[in-house]
Amino acid sequence: MSAAAVAVWLGTVVTILSRSHADRNVYPSAGVLFVHVLEREYFKGEFPPYPKSGDASNDPITFNTNLMGYPDRPGWLRYIQRTPHSDGVLYGSPTAEHVGKATVIEITAYNRRTFETARHNLVINIMGTEEFPLPYQAEFYIRNMNVEEMLASEVLGDFLGAVKNVWQPERLNAINITSALDRGGRVPLPINNLKEGVYVMVGADVPFLVVPAGGGEPT
Repeated sequence: MSAAAVAVWLGTVVTILSRSHADRNVYPSAGVLFVHVLEREYFKGEFPPYPKSGDASNDPITFNTNLMGYPDRPGWLRYIQRTPHSDGVLYGSPTAEHVGKATVIEITAYNRRTFETARHNLVINIMGTEEFPLPYQAEFYIRNMNVEEMLASEVLGDFLGAVKNVWQPERLNAINITSALDRGGRVPLPINNLKEGVYVMVGADVPFLVVPAGGGEPT
């Protein structure tokens, strides 16, 4: 094989083993829950066709996420992926100190069947919320949920809708979500579909009205 042919072959191998996506920009608000789903379907299209037989549509894919130039993510940003056959989720509540600064998260997807990788950068542009403060907060414990289930947009939306019906603020947002395991909870036994449980912190622009157990005026 000639030197030129070797160079072409090496270039092809590099292209197959690792492909890069264009940067993706997102604009979360400081002090409000940020959720970004790493969709397996989005990355699978970047892996070239595998020459051997197999169901490529169900390839096991895992993700590595880190702050550009560092081995881990920022302290406020967490990541969860339950299995290589489920989507990954980045979530957390960005802080005001990062407002106006771009936070670049390097995301690497690994195809565990073909050993190929695909990469892209997630650019998190944190916005200020001074004009829309949420000074009143309440925390709820939901026993029958795992954190990644609660982070699903439709589930979280239904929960916030139910809270808003009781609280009746003009503005209501999720501030943070924490697994009960991070609060010292026990890992549930693998029976009866037991869940880990989650804590959901919400914020609003008006005080929460608590109705006394015996009736009377809200406080």
